[in-house]
Amino acid sequence: PAQKLYVQSVRTVKNIASQIAISLNISGPFNIQLLAKENMVKVIECNLRASRSFPFISKTLDANFIALATRVMLGQHCKPYNISLYEYDYVAVKAPMFSFTRLRGADPTLGVEMSSTGEVACFGKDVHEAFLQALLASTFKLPEKSPDKYILISIAEDHIRQEFLPSLLQLKEMGYQLAGTPGTAEYYNRDHDIELVSLPKPPDDGPDGALSWIRQRKVDLVINIPEGTTRSDEVTSGYLIRRAAVDFGVSLLLNIKCTILFCEALHRNKTLPCKSSEEFISAPMIGWTKQ
Repeated sequence: PAQKLYVQSVRTVKNIASQIAISLNISGPFNIQLLAKENMVKVIECNLRASRSFPFISKTLDANFIALATRVMLGQHCKPYNISLYEYDYVAVKAPMFSFTRLRGADPTLGVEMSSTGEVACFGKDVHEAFLQALLASTFKLPEKSPDKYILISIAEDHIRQEFLPSLLQLKEMGYQLAGTPGTAEYYNRDHDIELVSLPKPPDDGPDGALSWIRQRKVDLVINIPEGTTRSDEVTSGYLIRRAAVDFGVSLLLNIKCTILFCEALHRNKTLPCKSSEEFISAPMIGWTKQ
């Protein structure tokens, strides 16, 4: 289930979905995209078809929604599922998979367009465990804790660098070696007394620059957050770093929210269990005991 929605937002979304279904006389699967902020909910669009989340939600909640929708479309009487999202003692996370390695020269960055060519879902006891499991299942490689392996951090804007600060401290506490492009490294070294190895950024980075370290396999993870910048040098160097990470098989994080969640998940989960989805689904719900 969604982890950070207000109860009032959930109620509003249910009311909106019900009103749209009644107004459009919908009798089958449909999906709505909404925007919510501080309990203000707006509809972006409504599509009269099932989304790719449809089977994911069915699997997560152990409810056959497509069978129910089929009976509705056939005009048969059916009983709706009675689902309380607060009683599930597990979380499922769906992670996208990309094919940037097959698109030579393409910028592996994210926008509003759908760029993923597949998805993988995993279960966990909480969102951090499920998130890590989903990343690993999507071929994402966790960074090594080694004296000659580094996490390269390149963040364009100061306010995002400040937002990332607690996560950076978590990485430092866990023993990872940290490096940064000049602006990022200077910000943390000067303002927060956190030592990052400063690597010159492309295109003029030389033999000991960011691109060279990626090619030499000294970098195990690239955190590149280009949000907010319009500076041409940042745009150009960011693209070259992202492209090098993809070409040399280095894990890449591009979104600050996902990066923060990733650091929290690493910090909380020292080991990850190997369990099937059935083990999570068959477990008793919160407040109930299995007979």
